[in-house]
Amino acid sequence: MSPTQPRASRWGHQPIRRTSSRLLVGAVLAVFAVFFVLPVVWLVLAATKTDQQLVHGHPLSFGSFQALKANWDALTAFQDGAILQWLGNSAVYSVISLVITLCVSVPAGYALAMTEFRGRRLLLVSTLIVMLMPSATLVVPLFLEINAARLIGTMWSIILPYAFYPFGVYLTYIYFSTAVPKDLLAAARMDGCSEVGVFRHVALPLATPVIALVGFFSFVANWTNYFLPYVMLPESDQMPIQVGVGNLLSSVPQFNPTAGSLAIERPQLALATLVAITPVLVVFLFAQRFLVSGMLAGATKE
Repeated sequence: MSPTQPRASRWGHQPIRRTSSRLLVGAVLAVFAVFFVLPVVWLVLAATKTDQQLVHGHPLSFGSFQALKANWDALTAFQDGAILQWLGNSAVYSVISLVITLCVSVPAGYALAMTEFRGRRLLLVSTLIVMLMPSATLVVPLFLEINAARLIGTMWSIILPYAFYPFGVYLTYIYFSTAVPKDLLAAARMDGCSEVGVFRHVALPLATPVIALVGFFSFVANWTNYFLPYVMLPESDQMPIQVGVGNLLSSVPQFNPTAGSLAIERPQLALATLVAITPVLVVFLFAQRFLVSGMLAGATKE
């Protein structure tokens, strides 16, 4: 046997391995497409149909722009344009919570990363514990606290609990601990810059990626928040869009036989769902570049 035969055999197996890898990748992508892409496609197409077309037509067929307009008119006519009020409420709650989150989380993460003080480790552990707890488990104690402060039924009952964002504190702590050069901050101090000035003029400009990441996660958490507003806000005109879509679901006769005269149809519910998720998609598309750099921040050490 010549010495070239084993090498030739190894080279001969490479195309087979590549083909197998491609088939495996294709199968995984096909499974993801079935479970994640097809439902979104169906939802988009459902908004363009009448209720009869949705039930009896092809699931992935396009309806018509006339049906889409009719569904939009019926949706905005529900409770005198309640969906527009819900969208406005969600925007107000999310934006105010986002501003407070950034004003609190970024300085807190910087302080935990750059200073040593008594109780620092306890604060870090407490932040991790609260961050890992499901949000639904905190609804009852939050309700008791908000009720004691007599804020039930106000927008602050939604804004304040989600404005203090433990995950944002942890992200900024990791970023400042690993991605910001300590020598650069020390040089600024030697030049006579105060600690506040070091944070404002040196650390904060370097933290743009992680600030964008924290802002995006905070906005998404507030925009998709359902359980807390459902408990805290009794009036329909105070509800955010997520709770409003839940009310729309209870107004569909096929899901609630007692819907009565204010019933809406399933294509209109699909359109309301698309309206509810569109702001998150828009924010993601515009912030994608900052999100990628923010997620990679801290991947390398000094």
